[in-house]
Amino acid sequence: MQRDELVDLNAFLAVAEEQSFTRAAARLGTSQSALSHTVRRLETRLGVRLLTRTTRRVSATEAGERLLQTLAPALNSIAEEIASLSELSEKPSGTVRITTSEHAATSLLWPKLKRLLPAHPDIHVELSLDSGLTDIVADRFDAGVRLEETIARDMIAVPIGPPLRMAVVGSPEYFASNPKPLRPQDLAQHRCINLRMRSSGGVYAWELEKGRRALRVRVEGQLTFNSASMVRQAALDGFGLACVMEDQTNEHVQAGRLIRVLEDWCPPFPGYHLYYPSRRNASAAFRLVVEALRYRG
Repeated sequence: MQRDELVDLNAFLAVAEEQSFTRAAARLGTSQSALSHTVRRLETRLGVRLLTRTTRRVSATEAGERLLQTLAPALNSIAEEIASLSELSEKPSGTVRITTSEHAATSLLWPKLKRLLPAHPDIHVELSLDSGLTDIVADRFDAGVRLEETIARDMIAVPIGPPLRMAVVGSPEYFASNPKPLRPQDLAQHRCINLRMRSSGGVYAWELEKGRRALRVRVEGQLTFNSASMVRQAALDGFGLACVMEDQTNEHVQAGRLIRVLEDWCPPFPGYHLYYPSRRNASAAFRLVVEALRYRG
């Protein structure tokens, strides 16, 4: 295969995957006109149309789909092999892209990465903060960070933090005029602050558990946020009860700004895991980041 043939195939792959000449050109660092010329050259050489172009999108033809199914795994394998060559260098290098929630990024990833990166200036890390269940393969992330229970079974999962707990809290001002709930059923008599999940769009049902009893409690209140930090702030300001991660409340509980209730209904559960698809030739940079983030108890 000639060098220009490989360039043409890579250009076609980018356009077919992005379904856009604009996005593909940005991905490859070239112009749309040059990319269009490259794809037309490939179609002329093969004697078949590979892409259908409309004003709104670009899609692969039947012939294009056949080529794409063969081409994508082959070029991805080549890319992985090239990335693995960084092991031959004295210094691991390359970019590691991770999708993660903001809570995991601030509480776990950044404290460890800020210790790792100064010693490895050739490693670049991109953190994409997203509470949704991102498809790391389709979106070309090297790894994702989520709670263990949400990770697909065909992924490799590495624990990066300790077990977590939820905490039900309210301010002293709120409890000055409201009794403390002693059991989950008592929450029906309280103003509660809801959290809307960015991933599903639904409202979080408080997950409470004691012994063999596990409940998902739908609560009512005046406020709903899609940010856990805003839920906590509203509780600090006396607007009702909140159910948030324990580590987000510890400082305020210790200072007396929040009072914890229903603690016996909030057992620990497995914490955050870094997950990624099985790969034969992970780069030295990627392996170094994984080991730096790994939770060792």
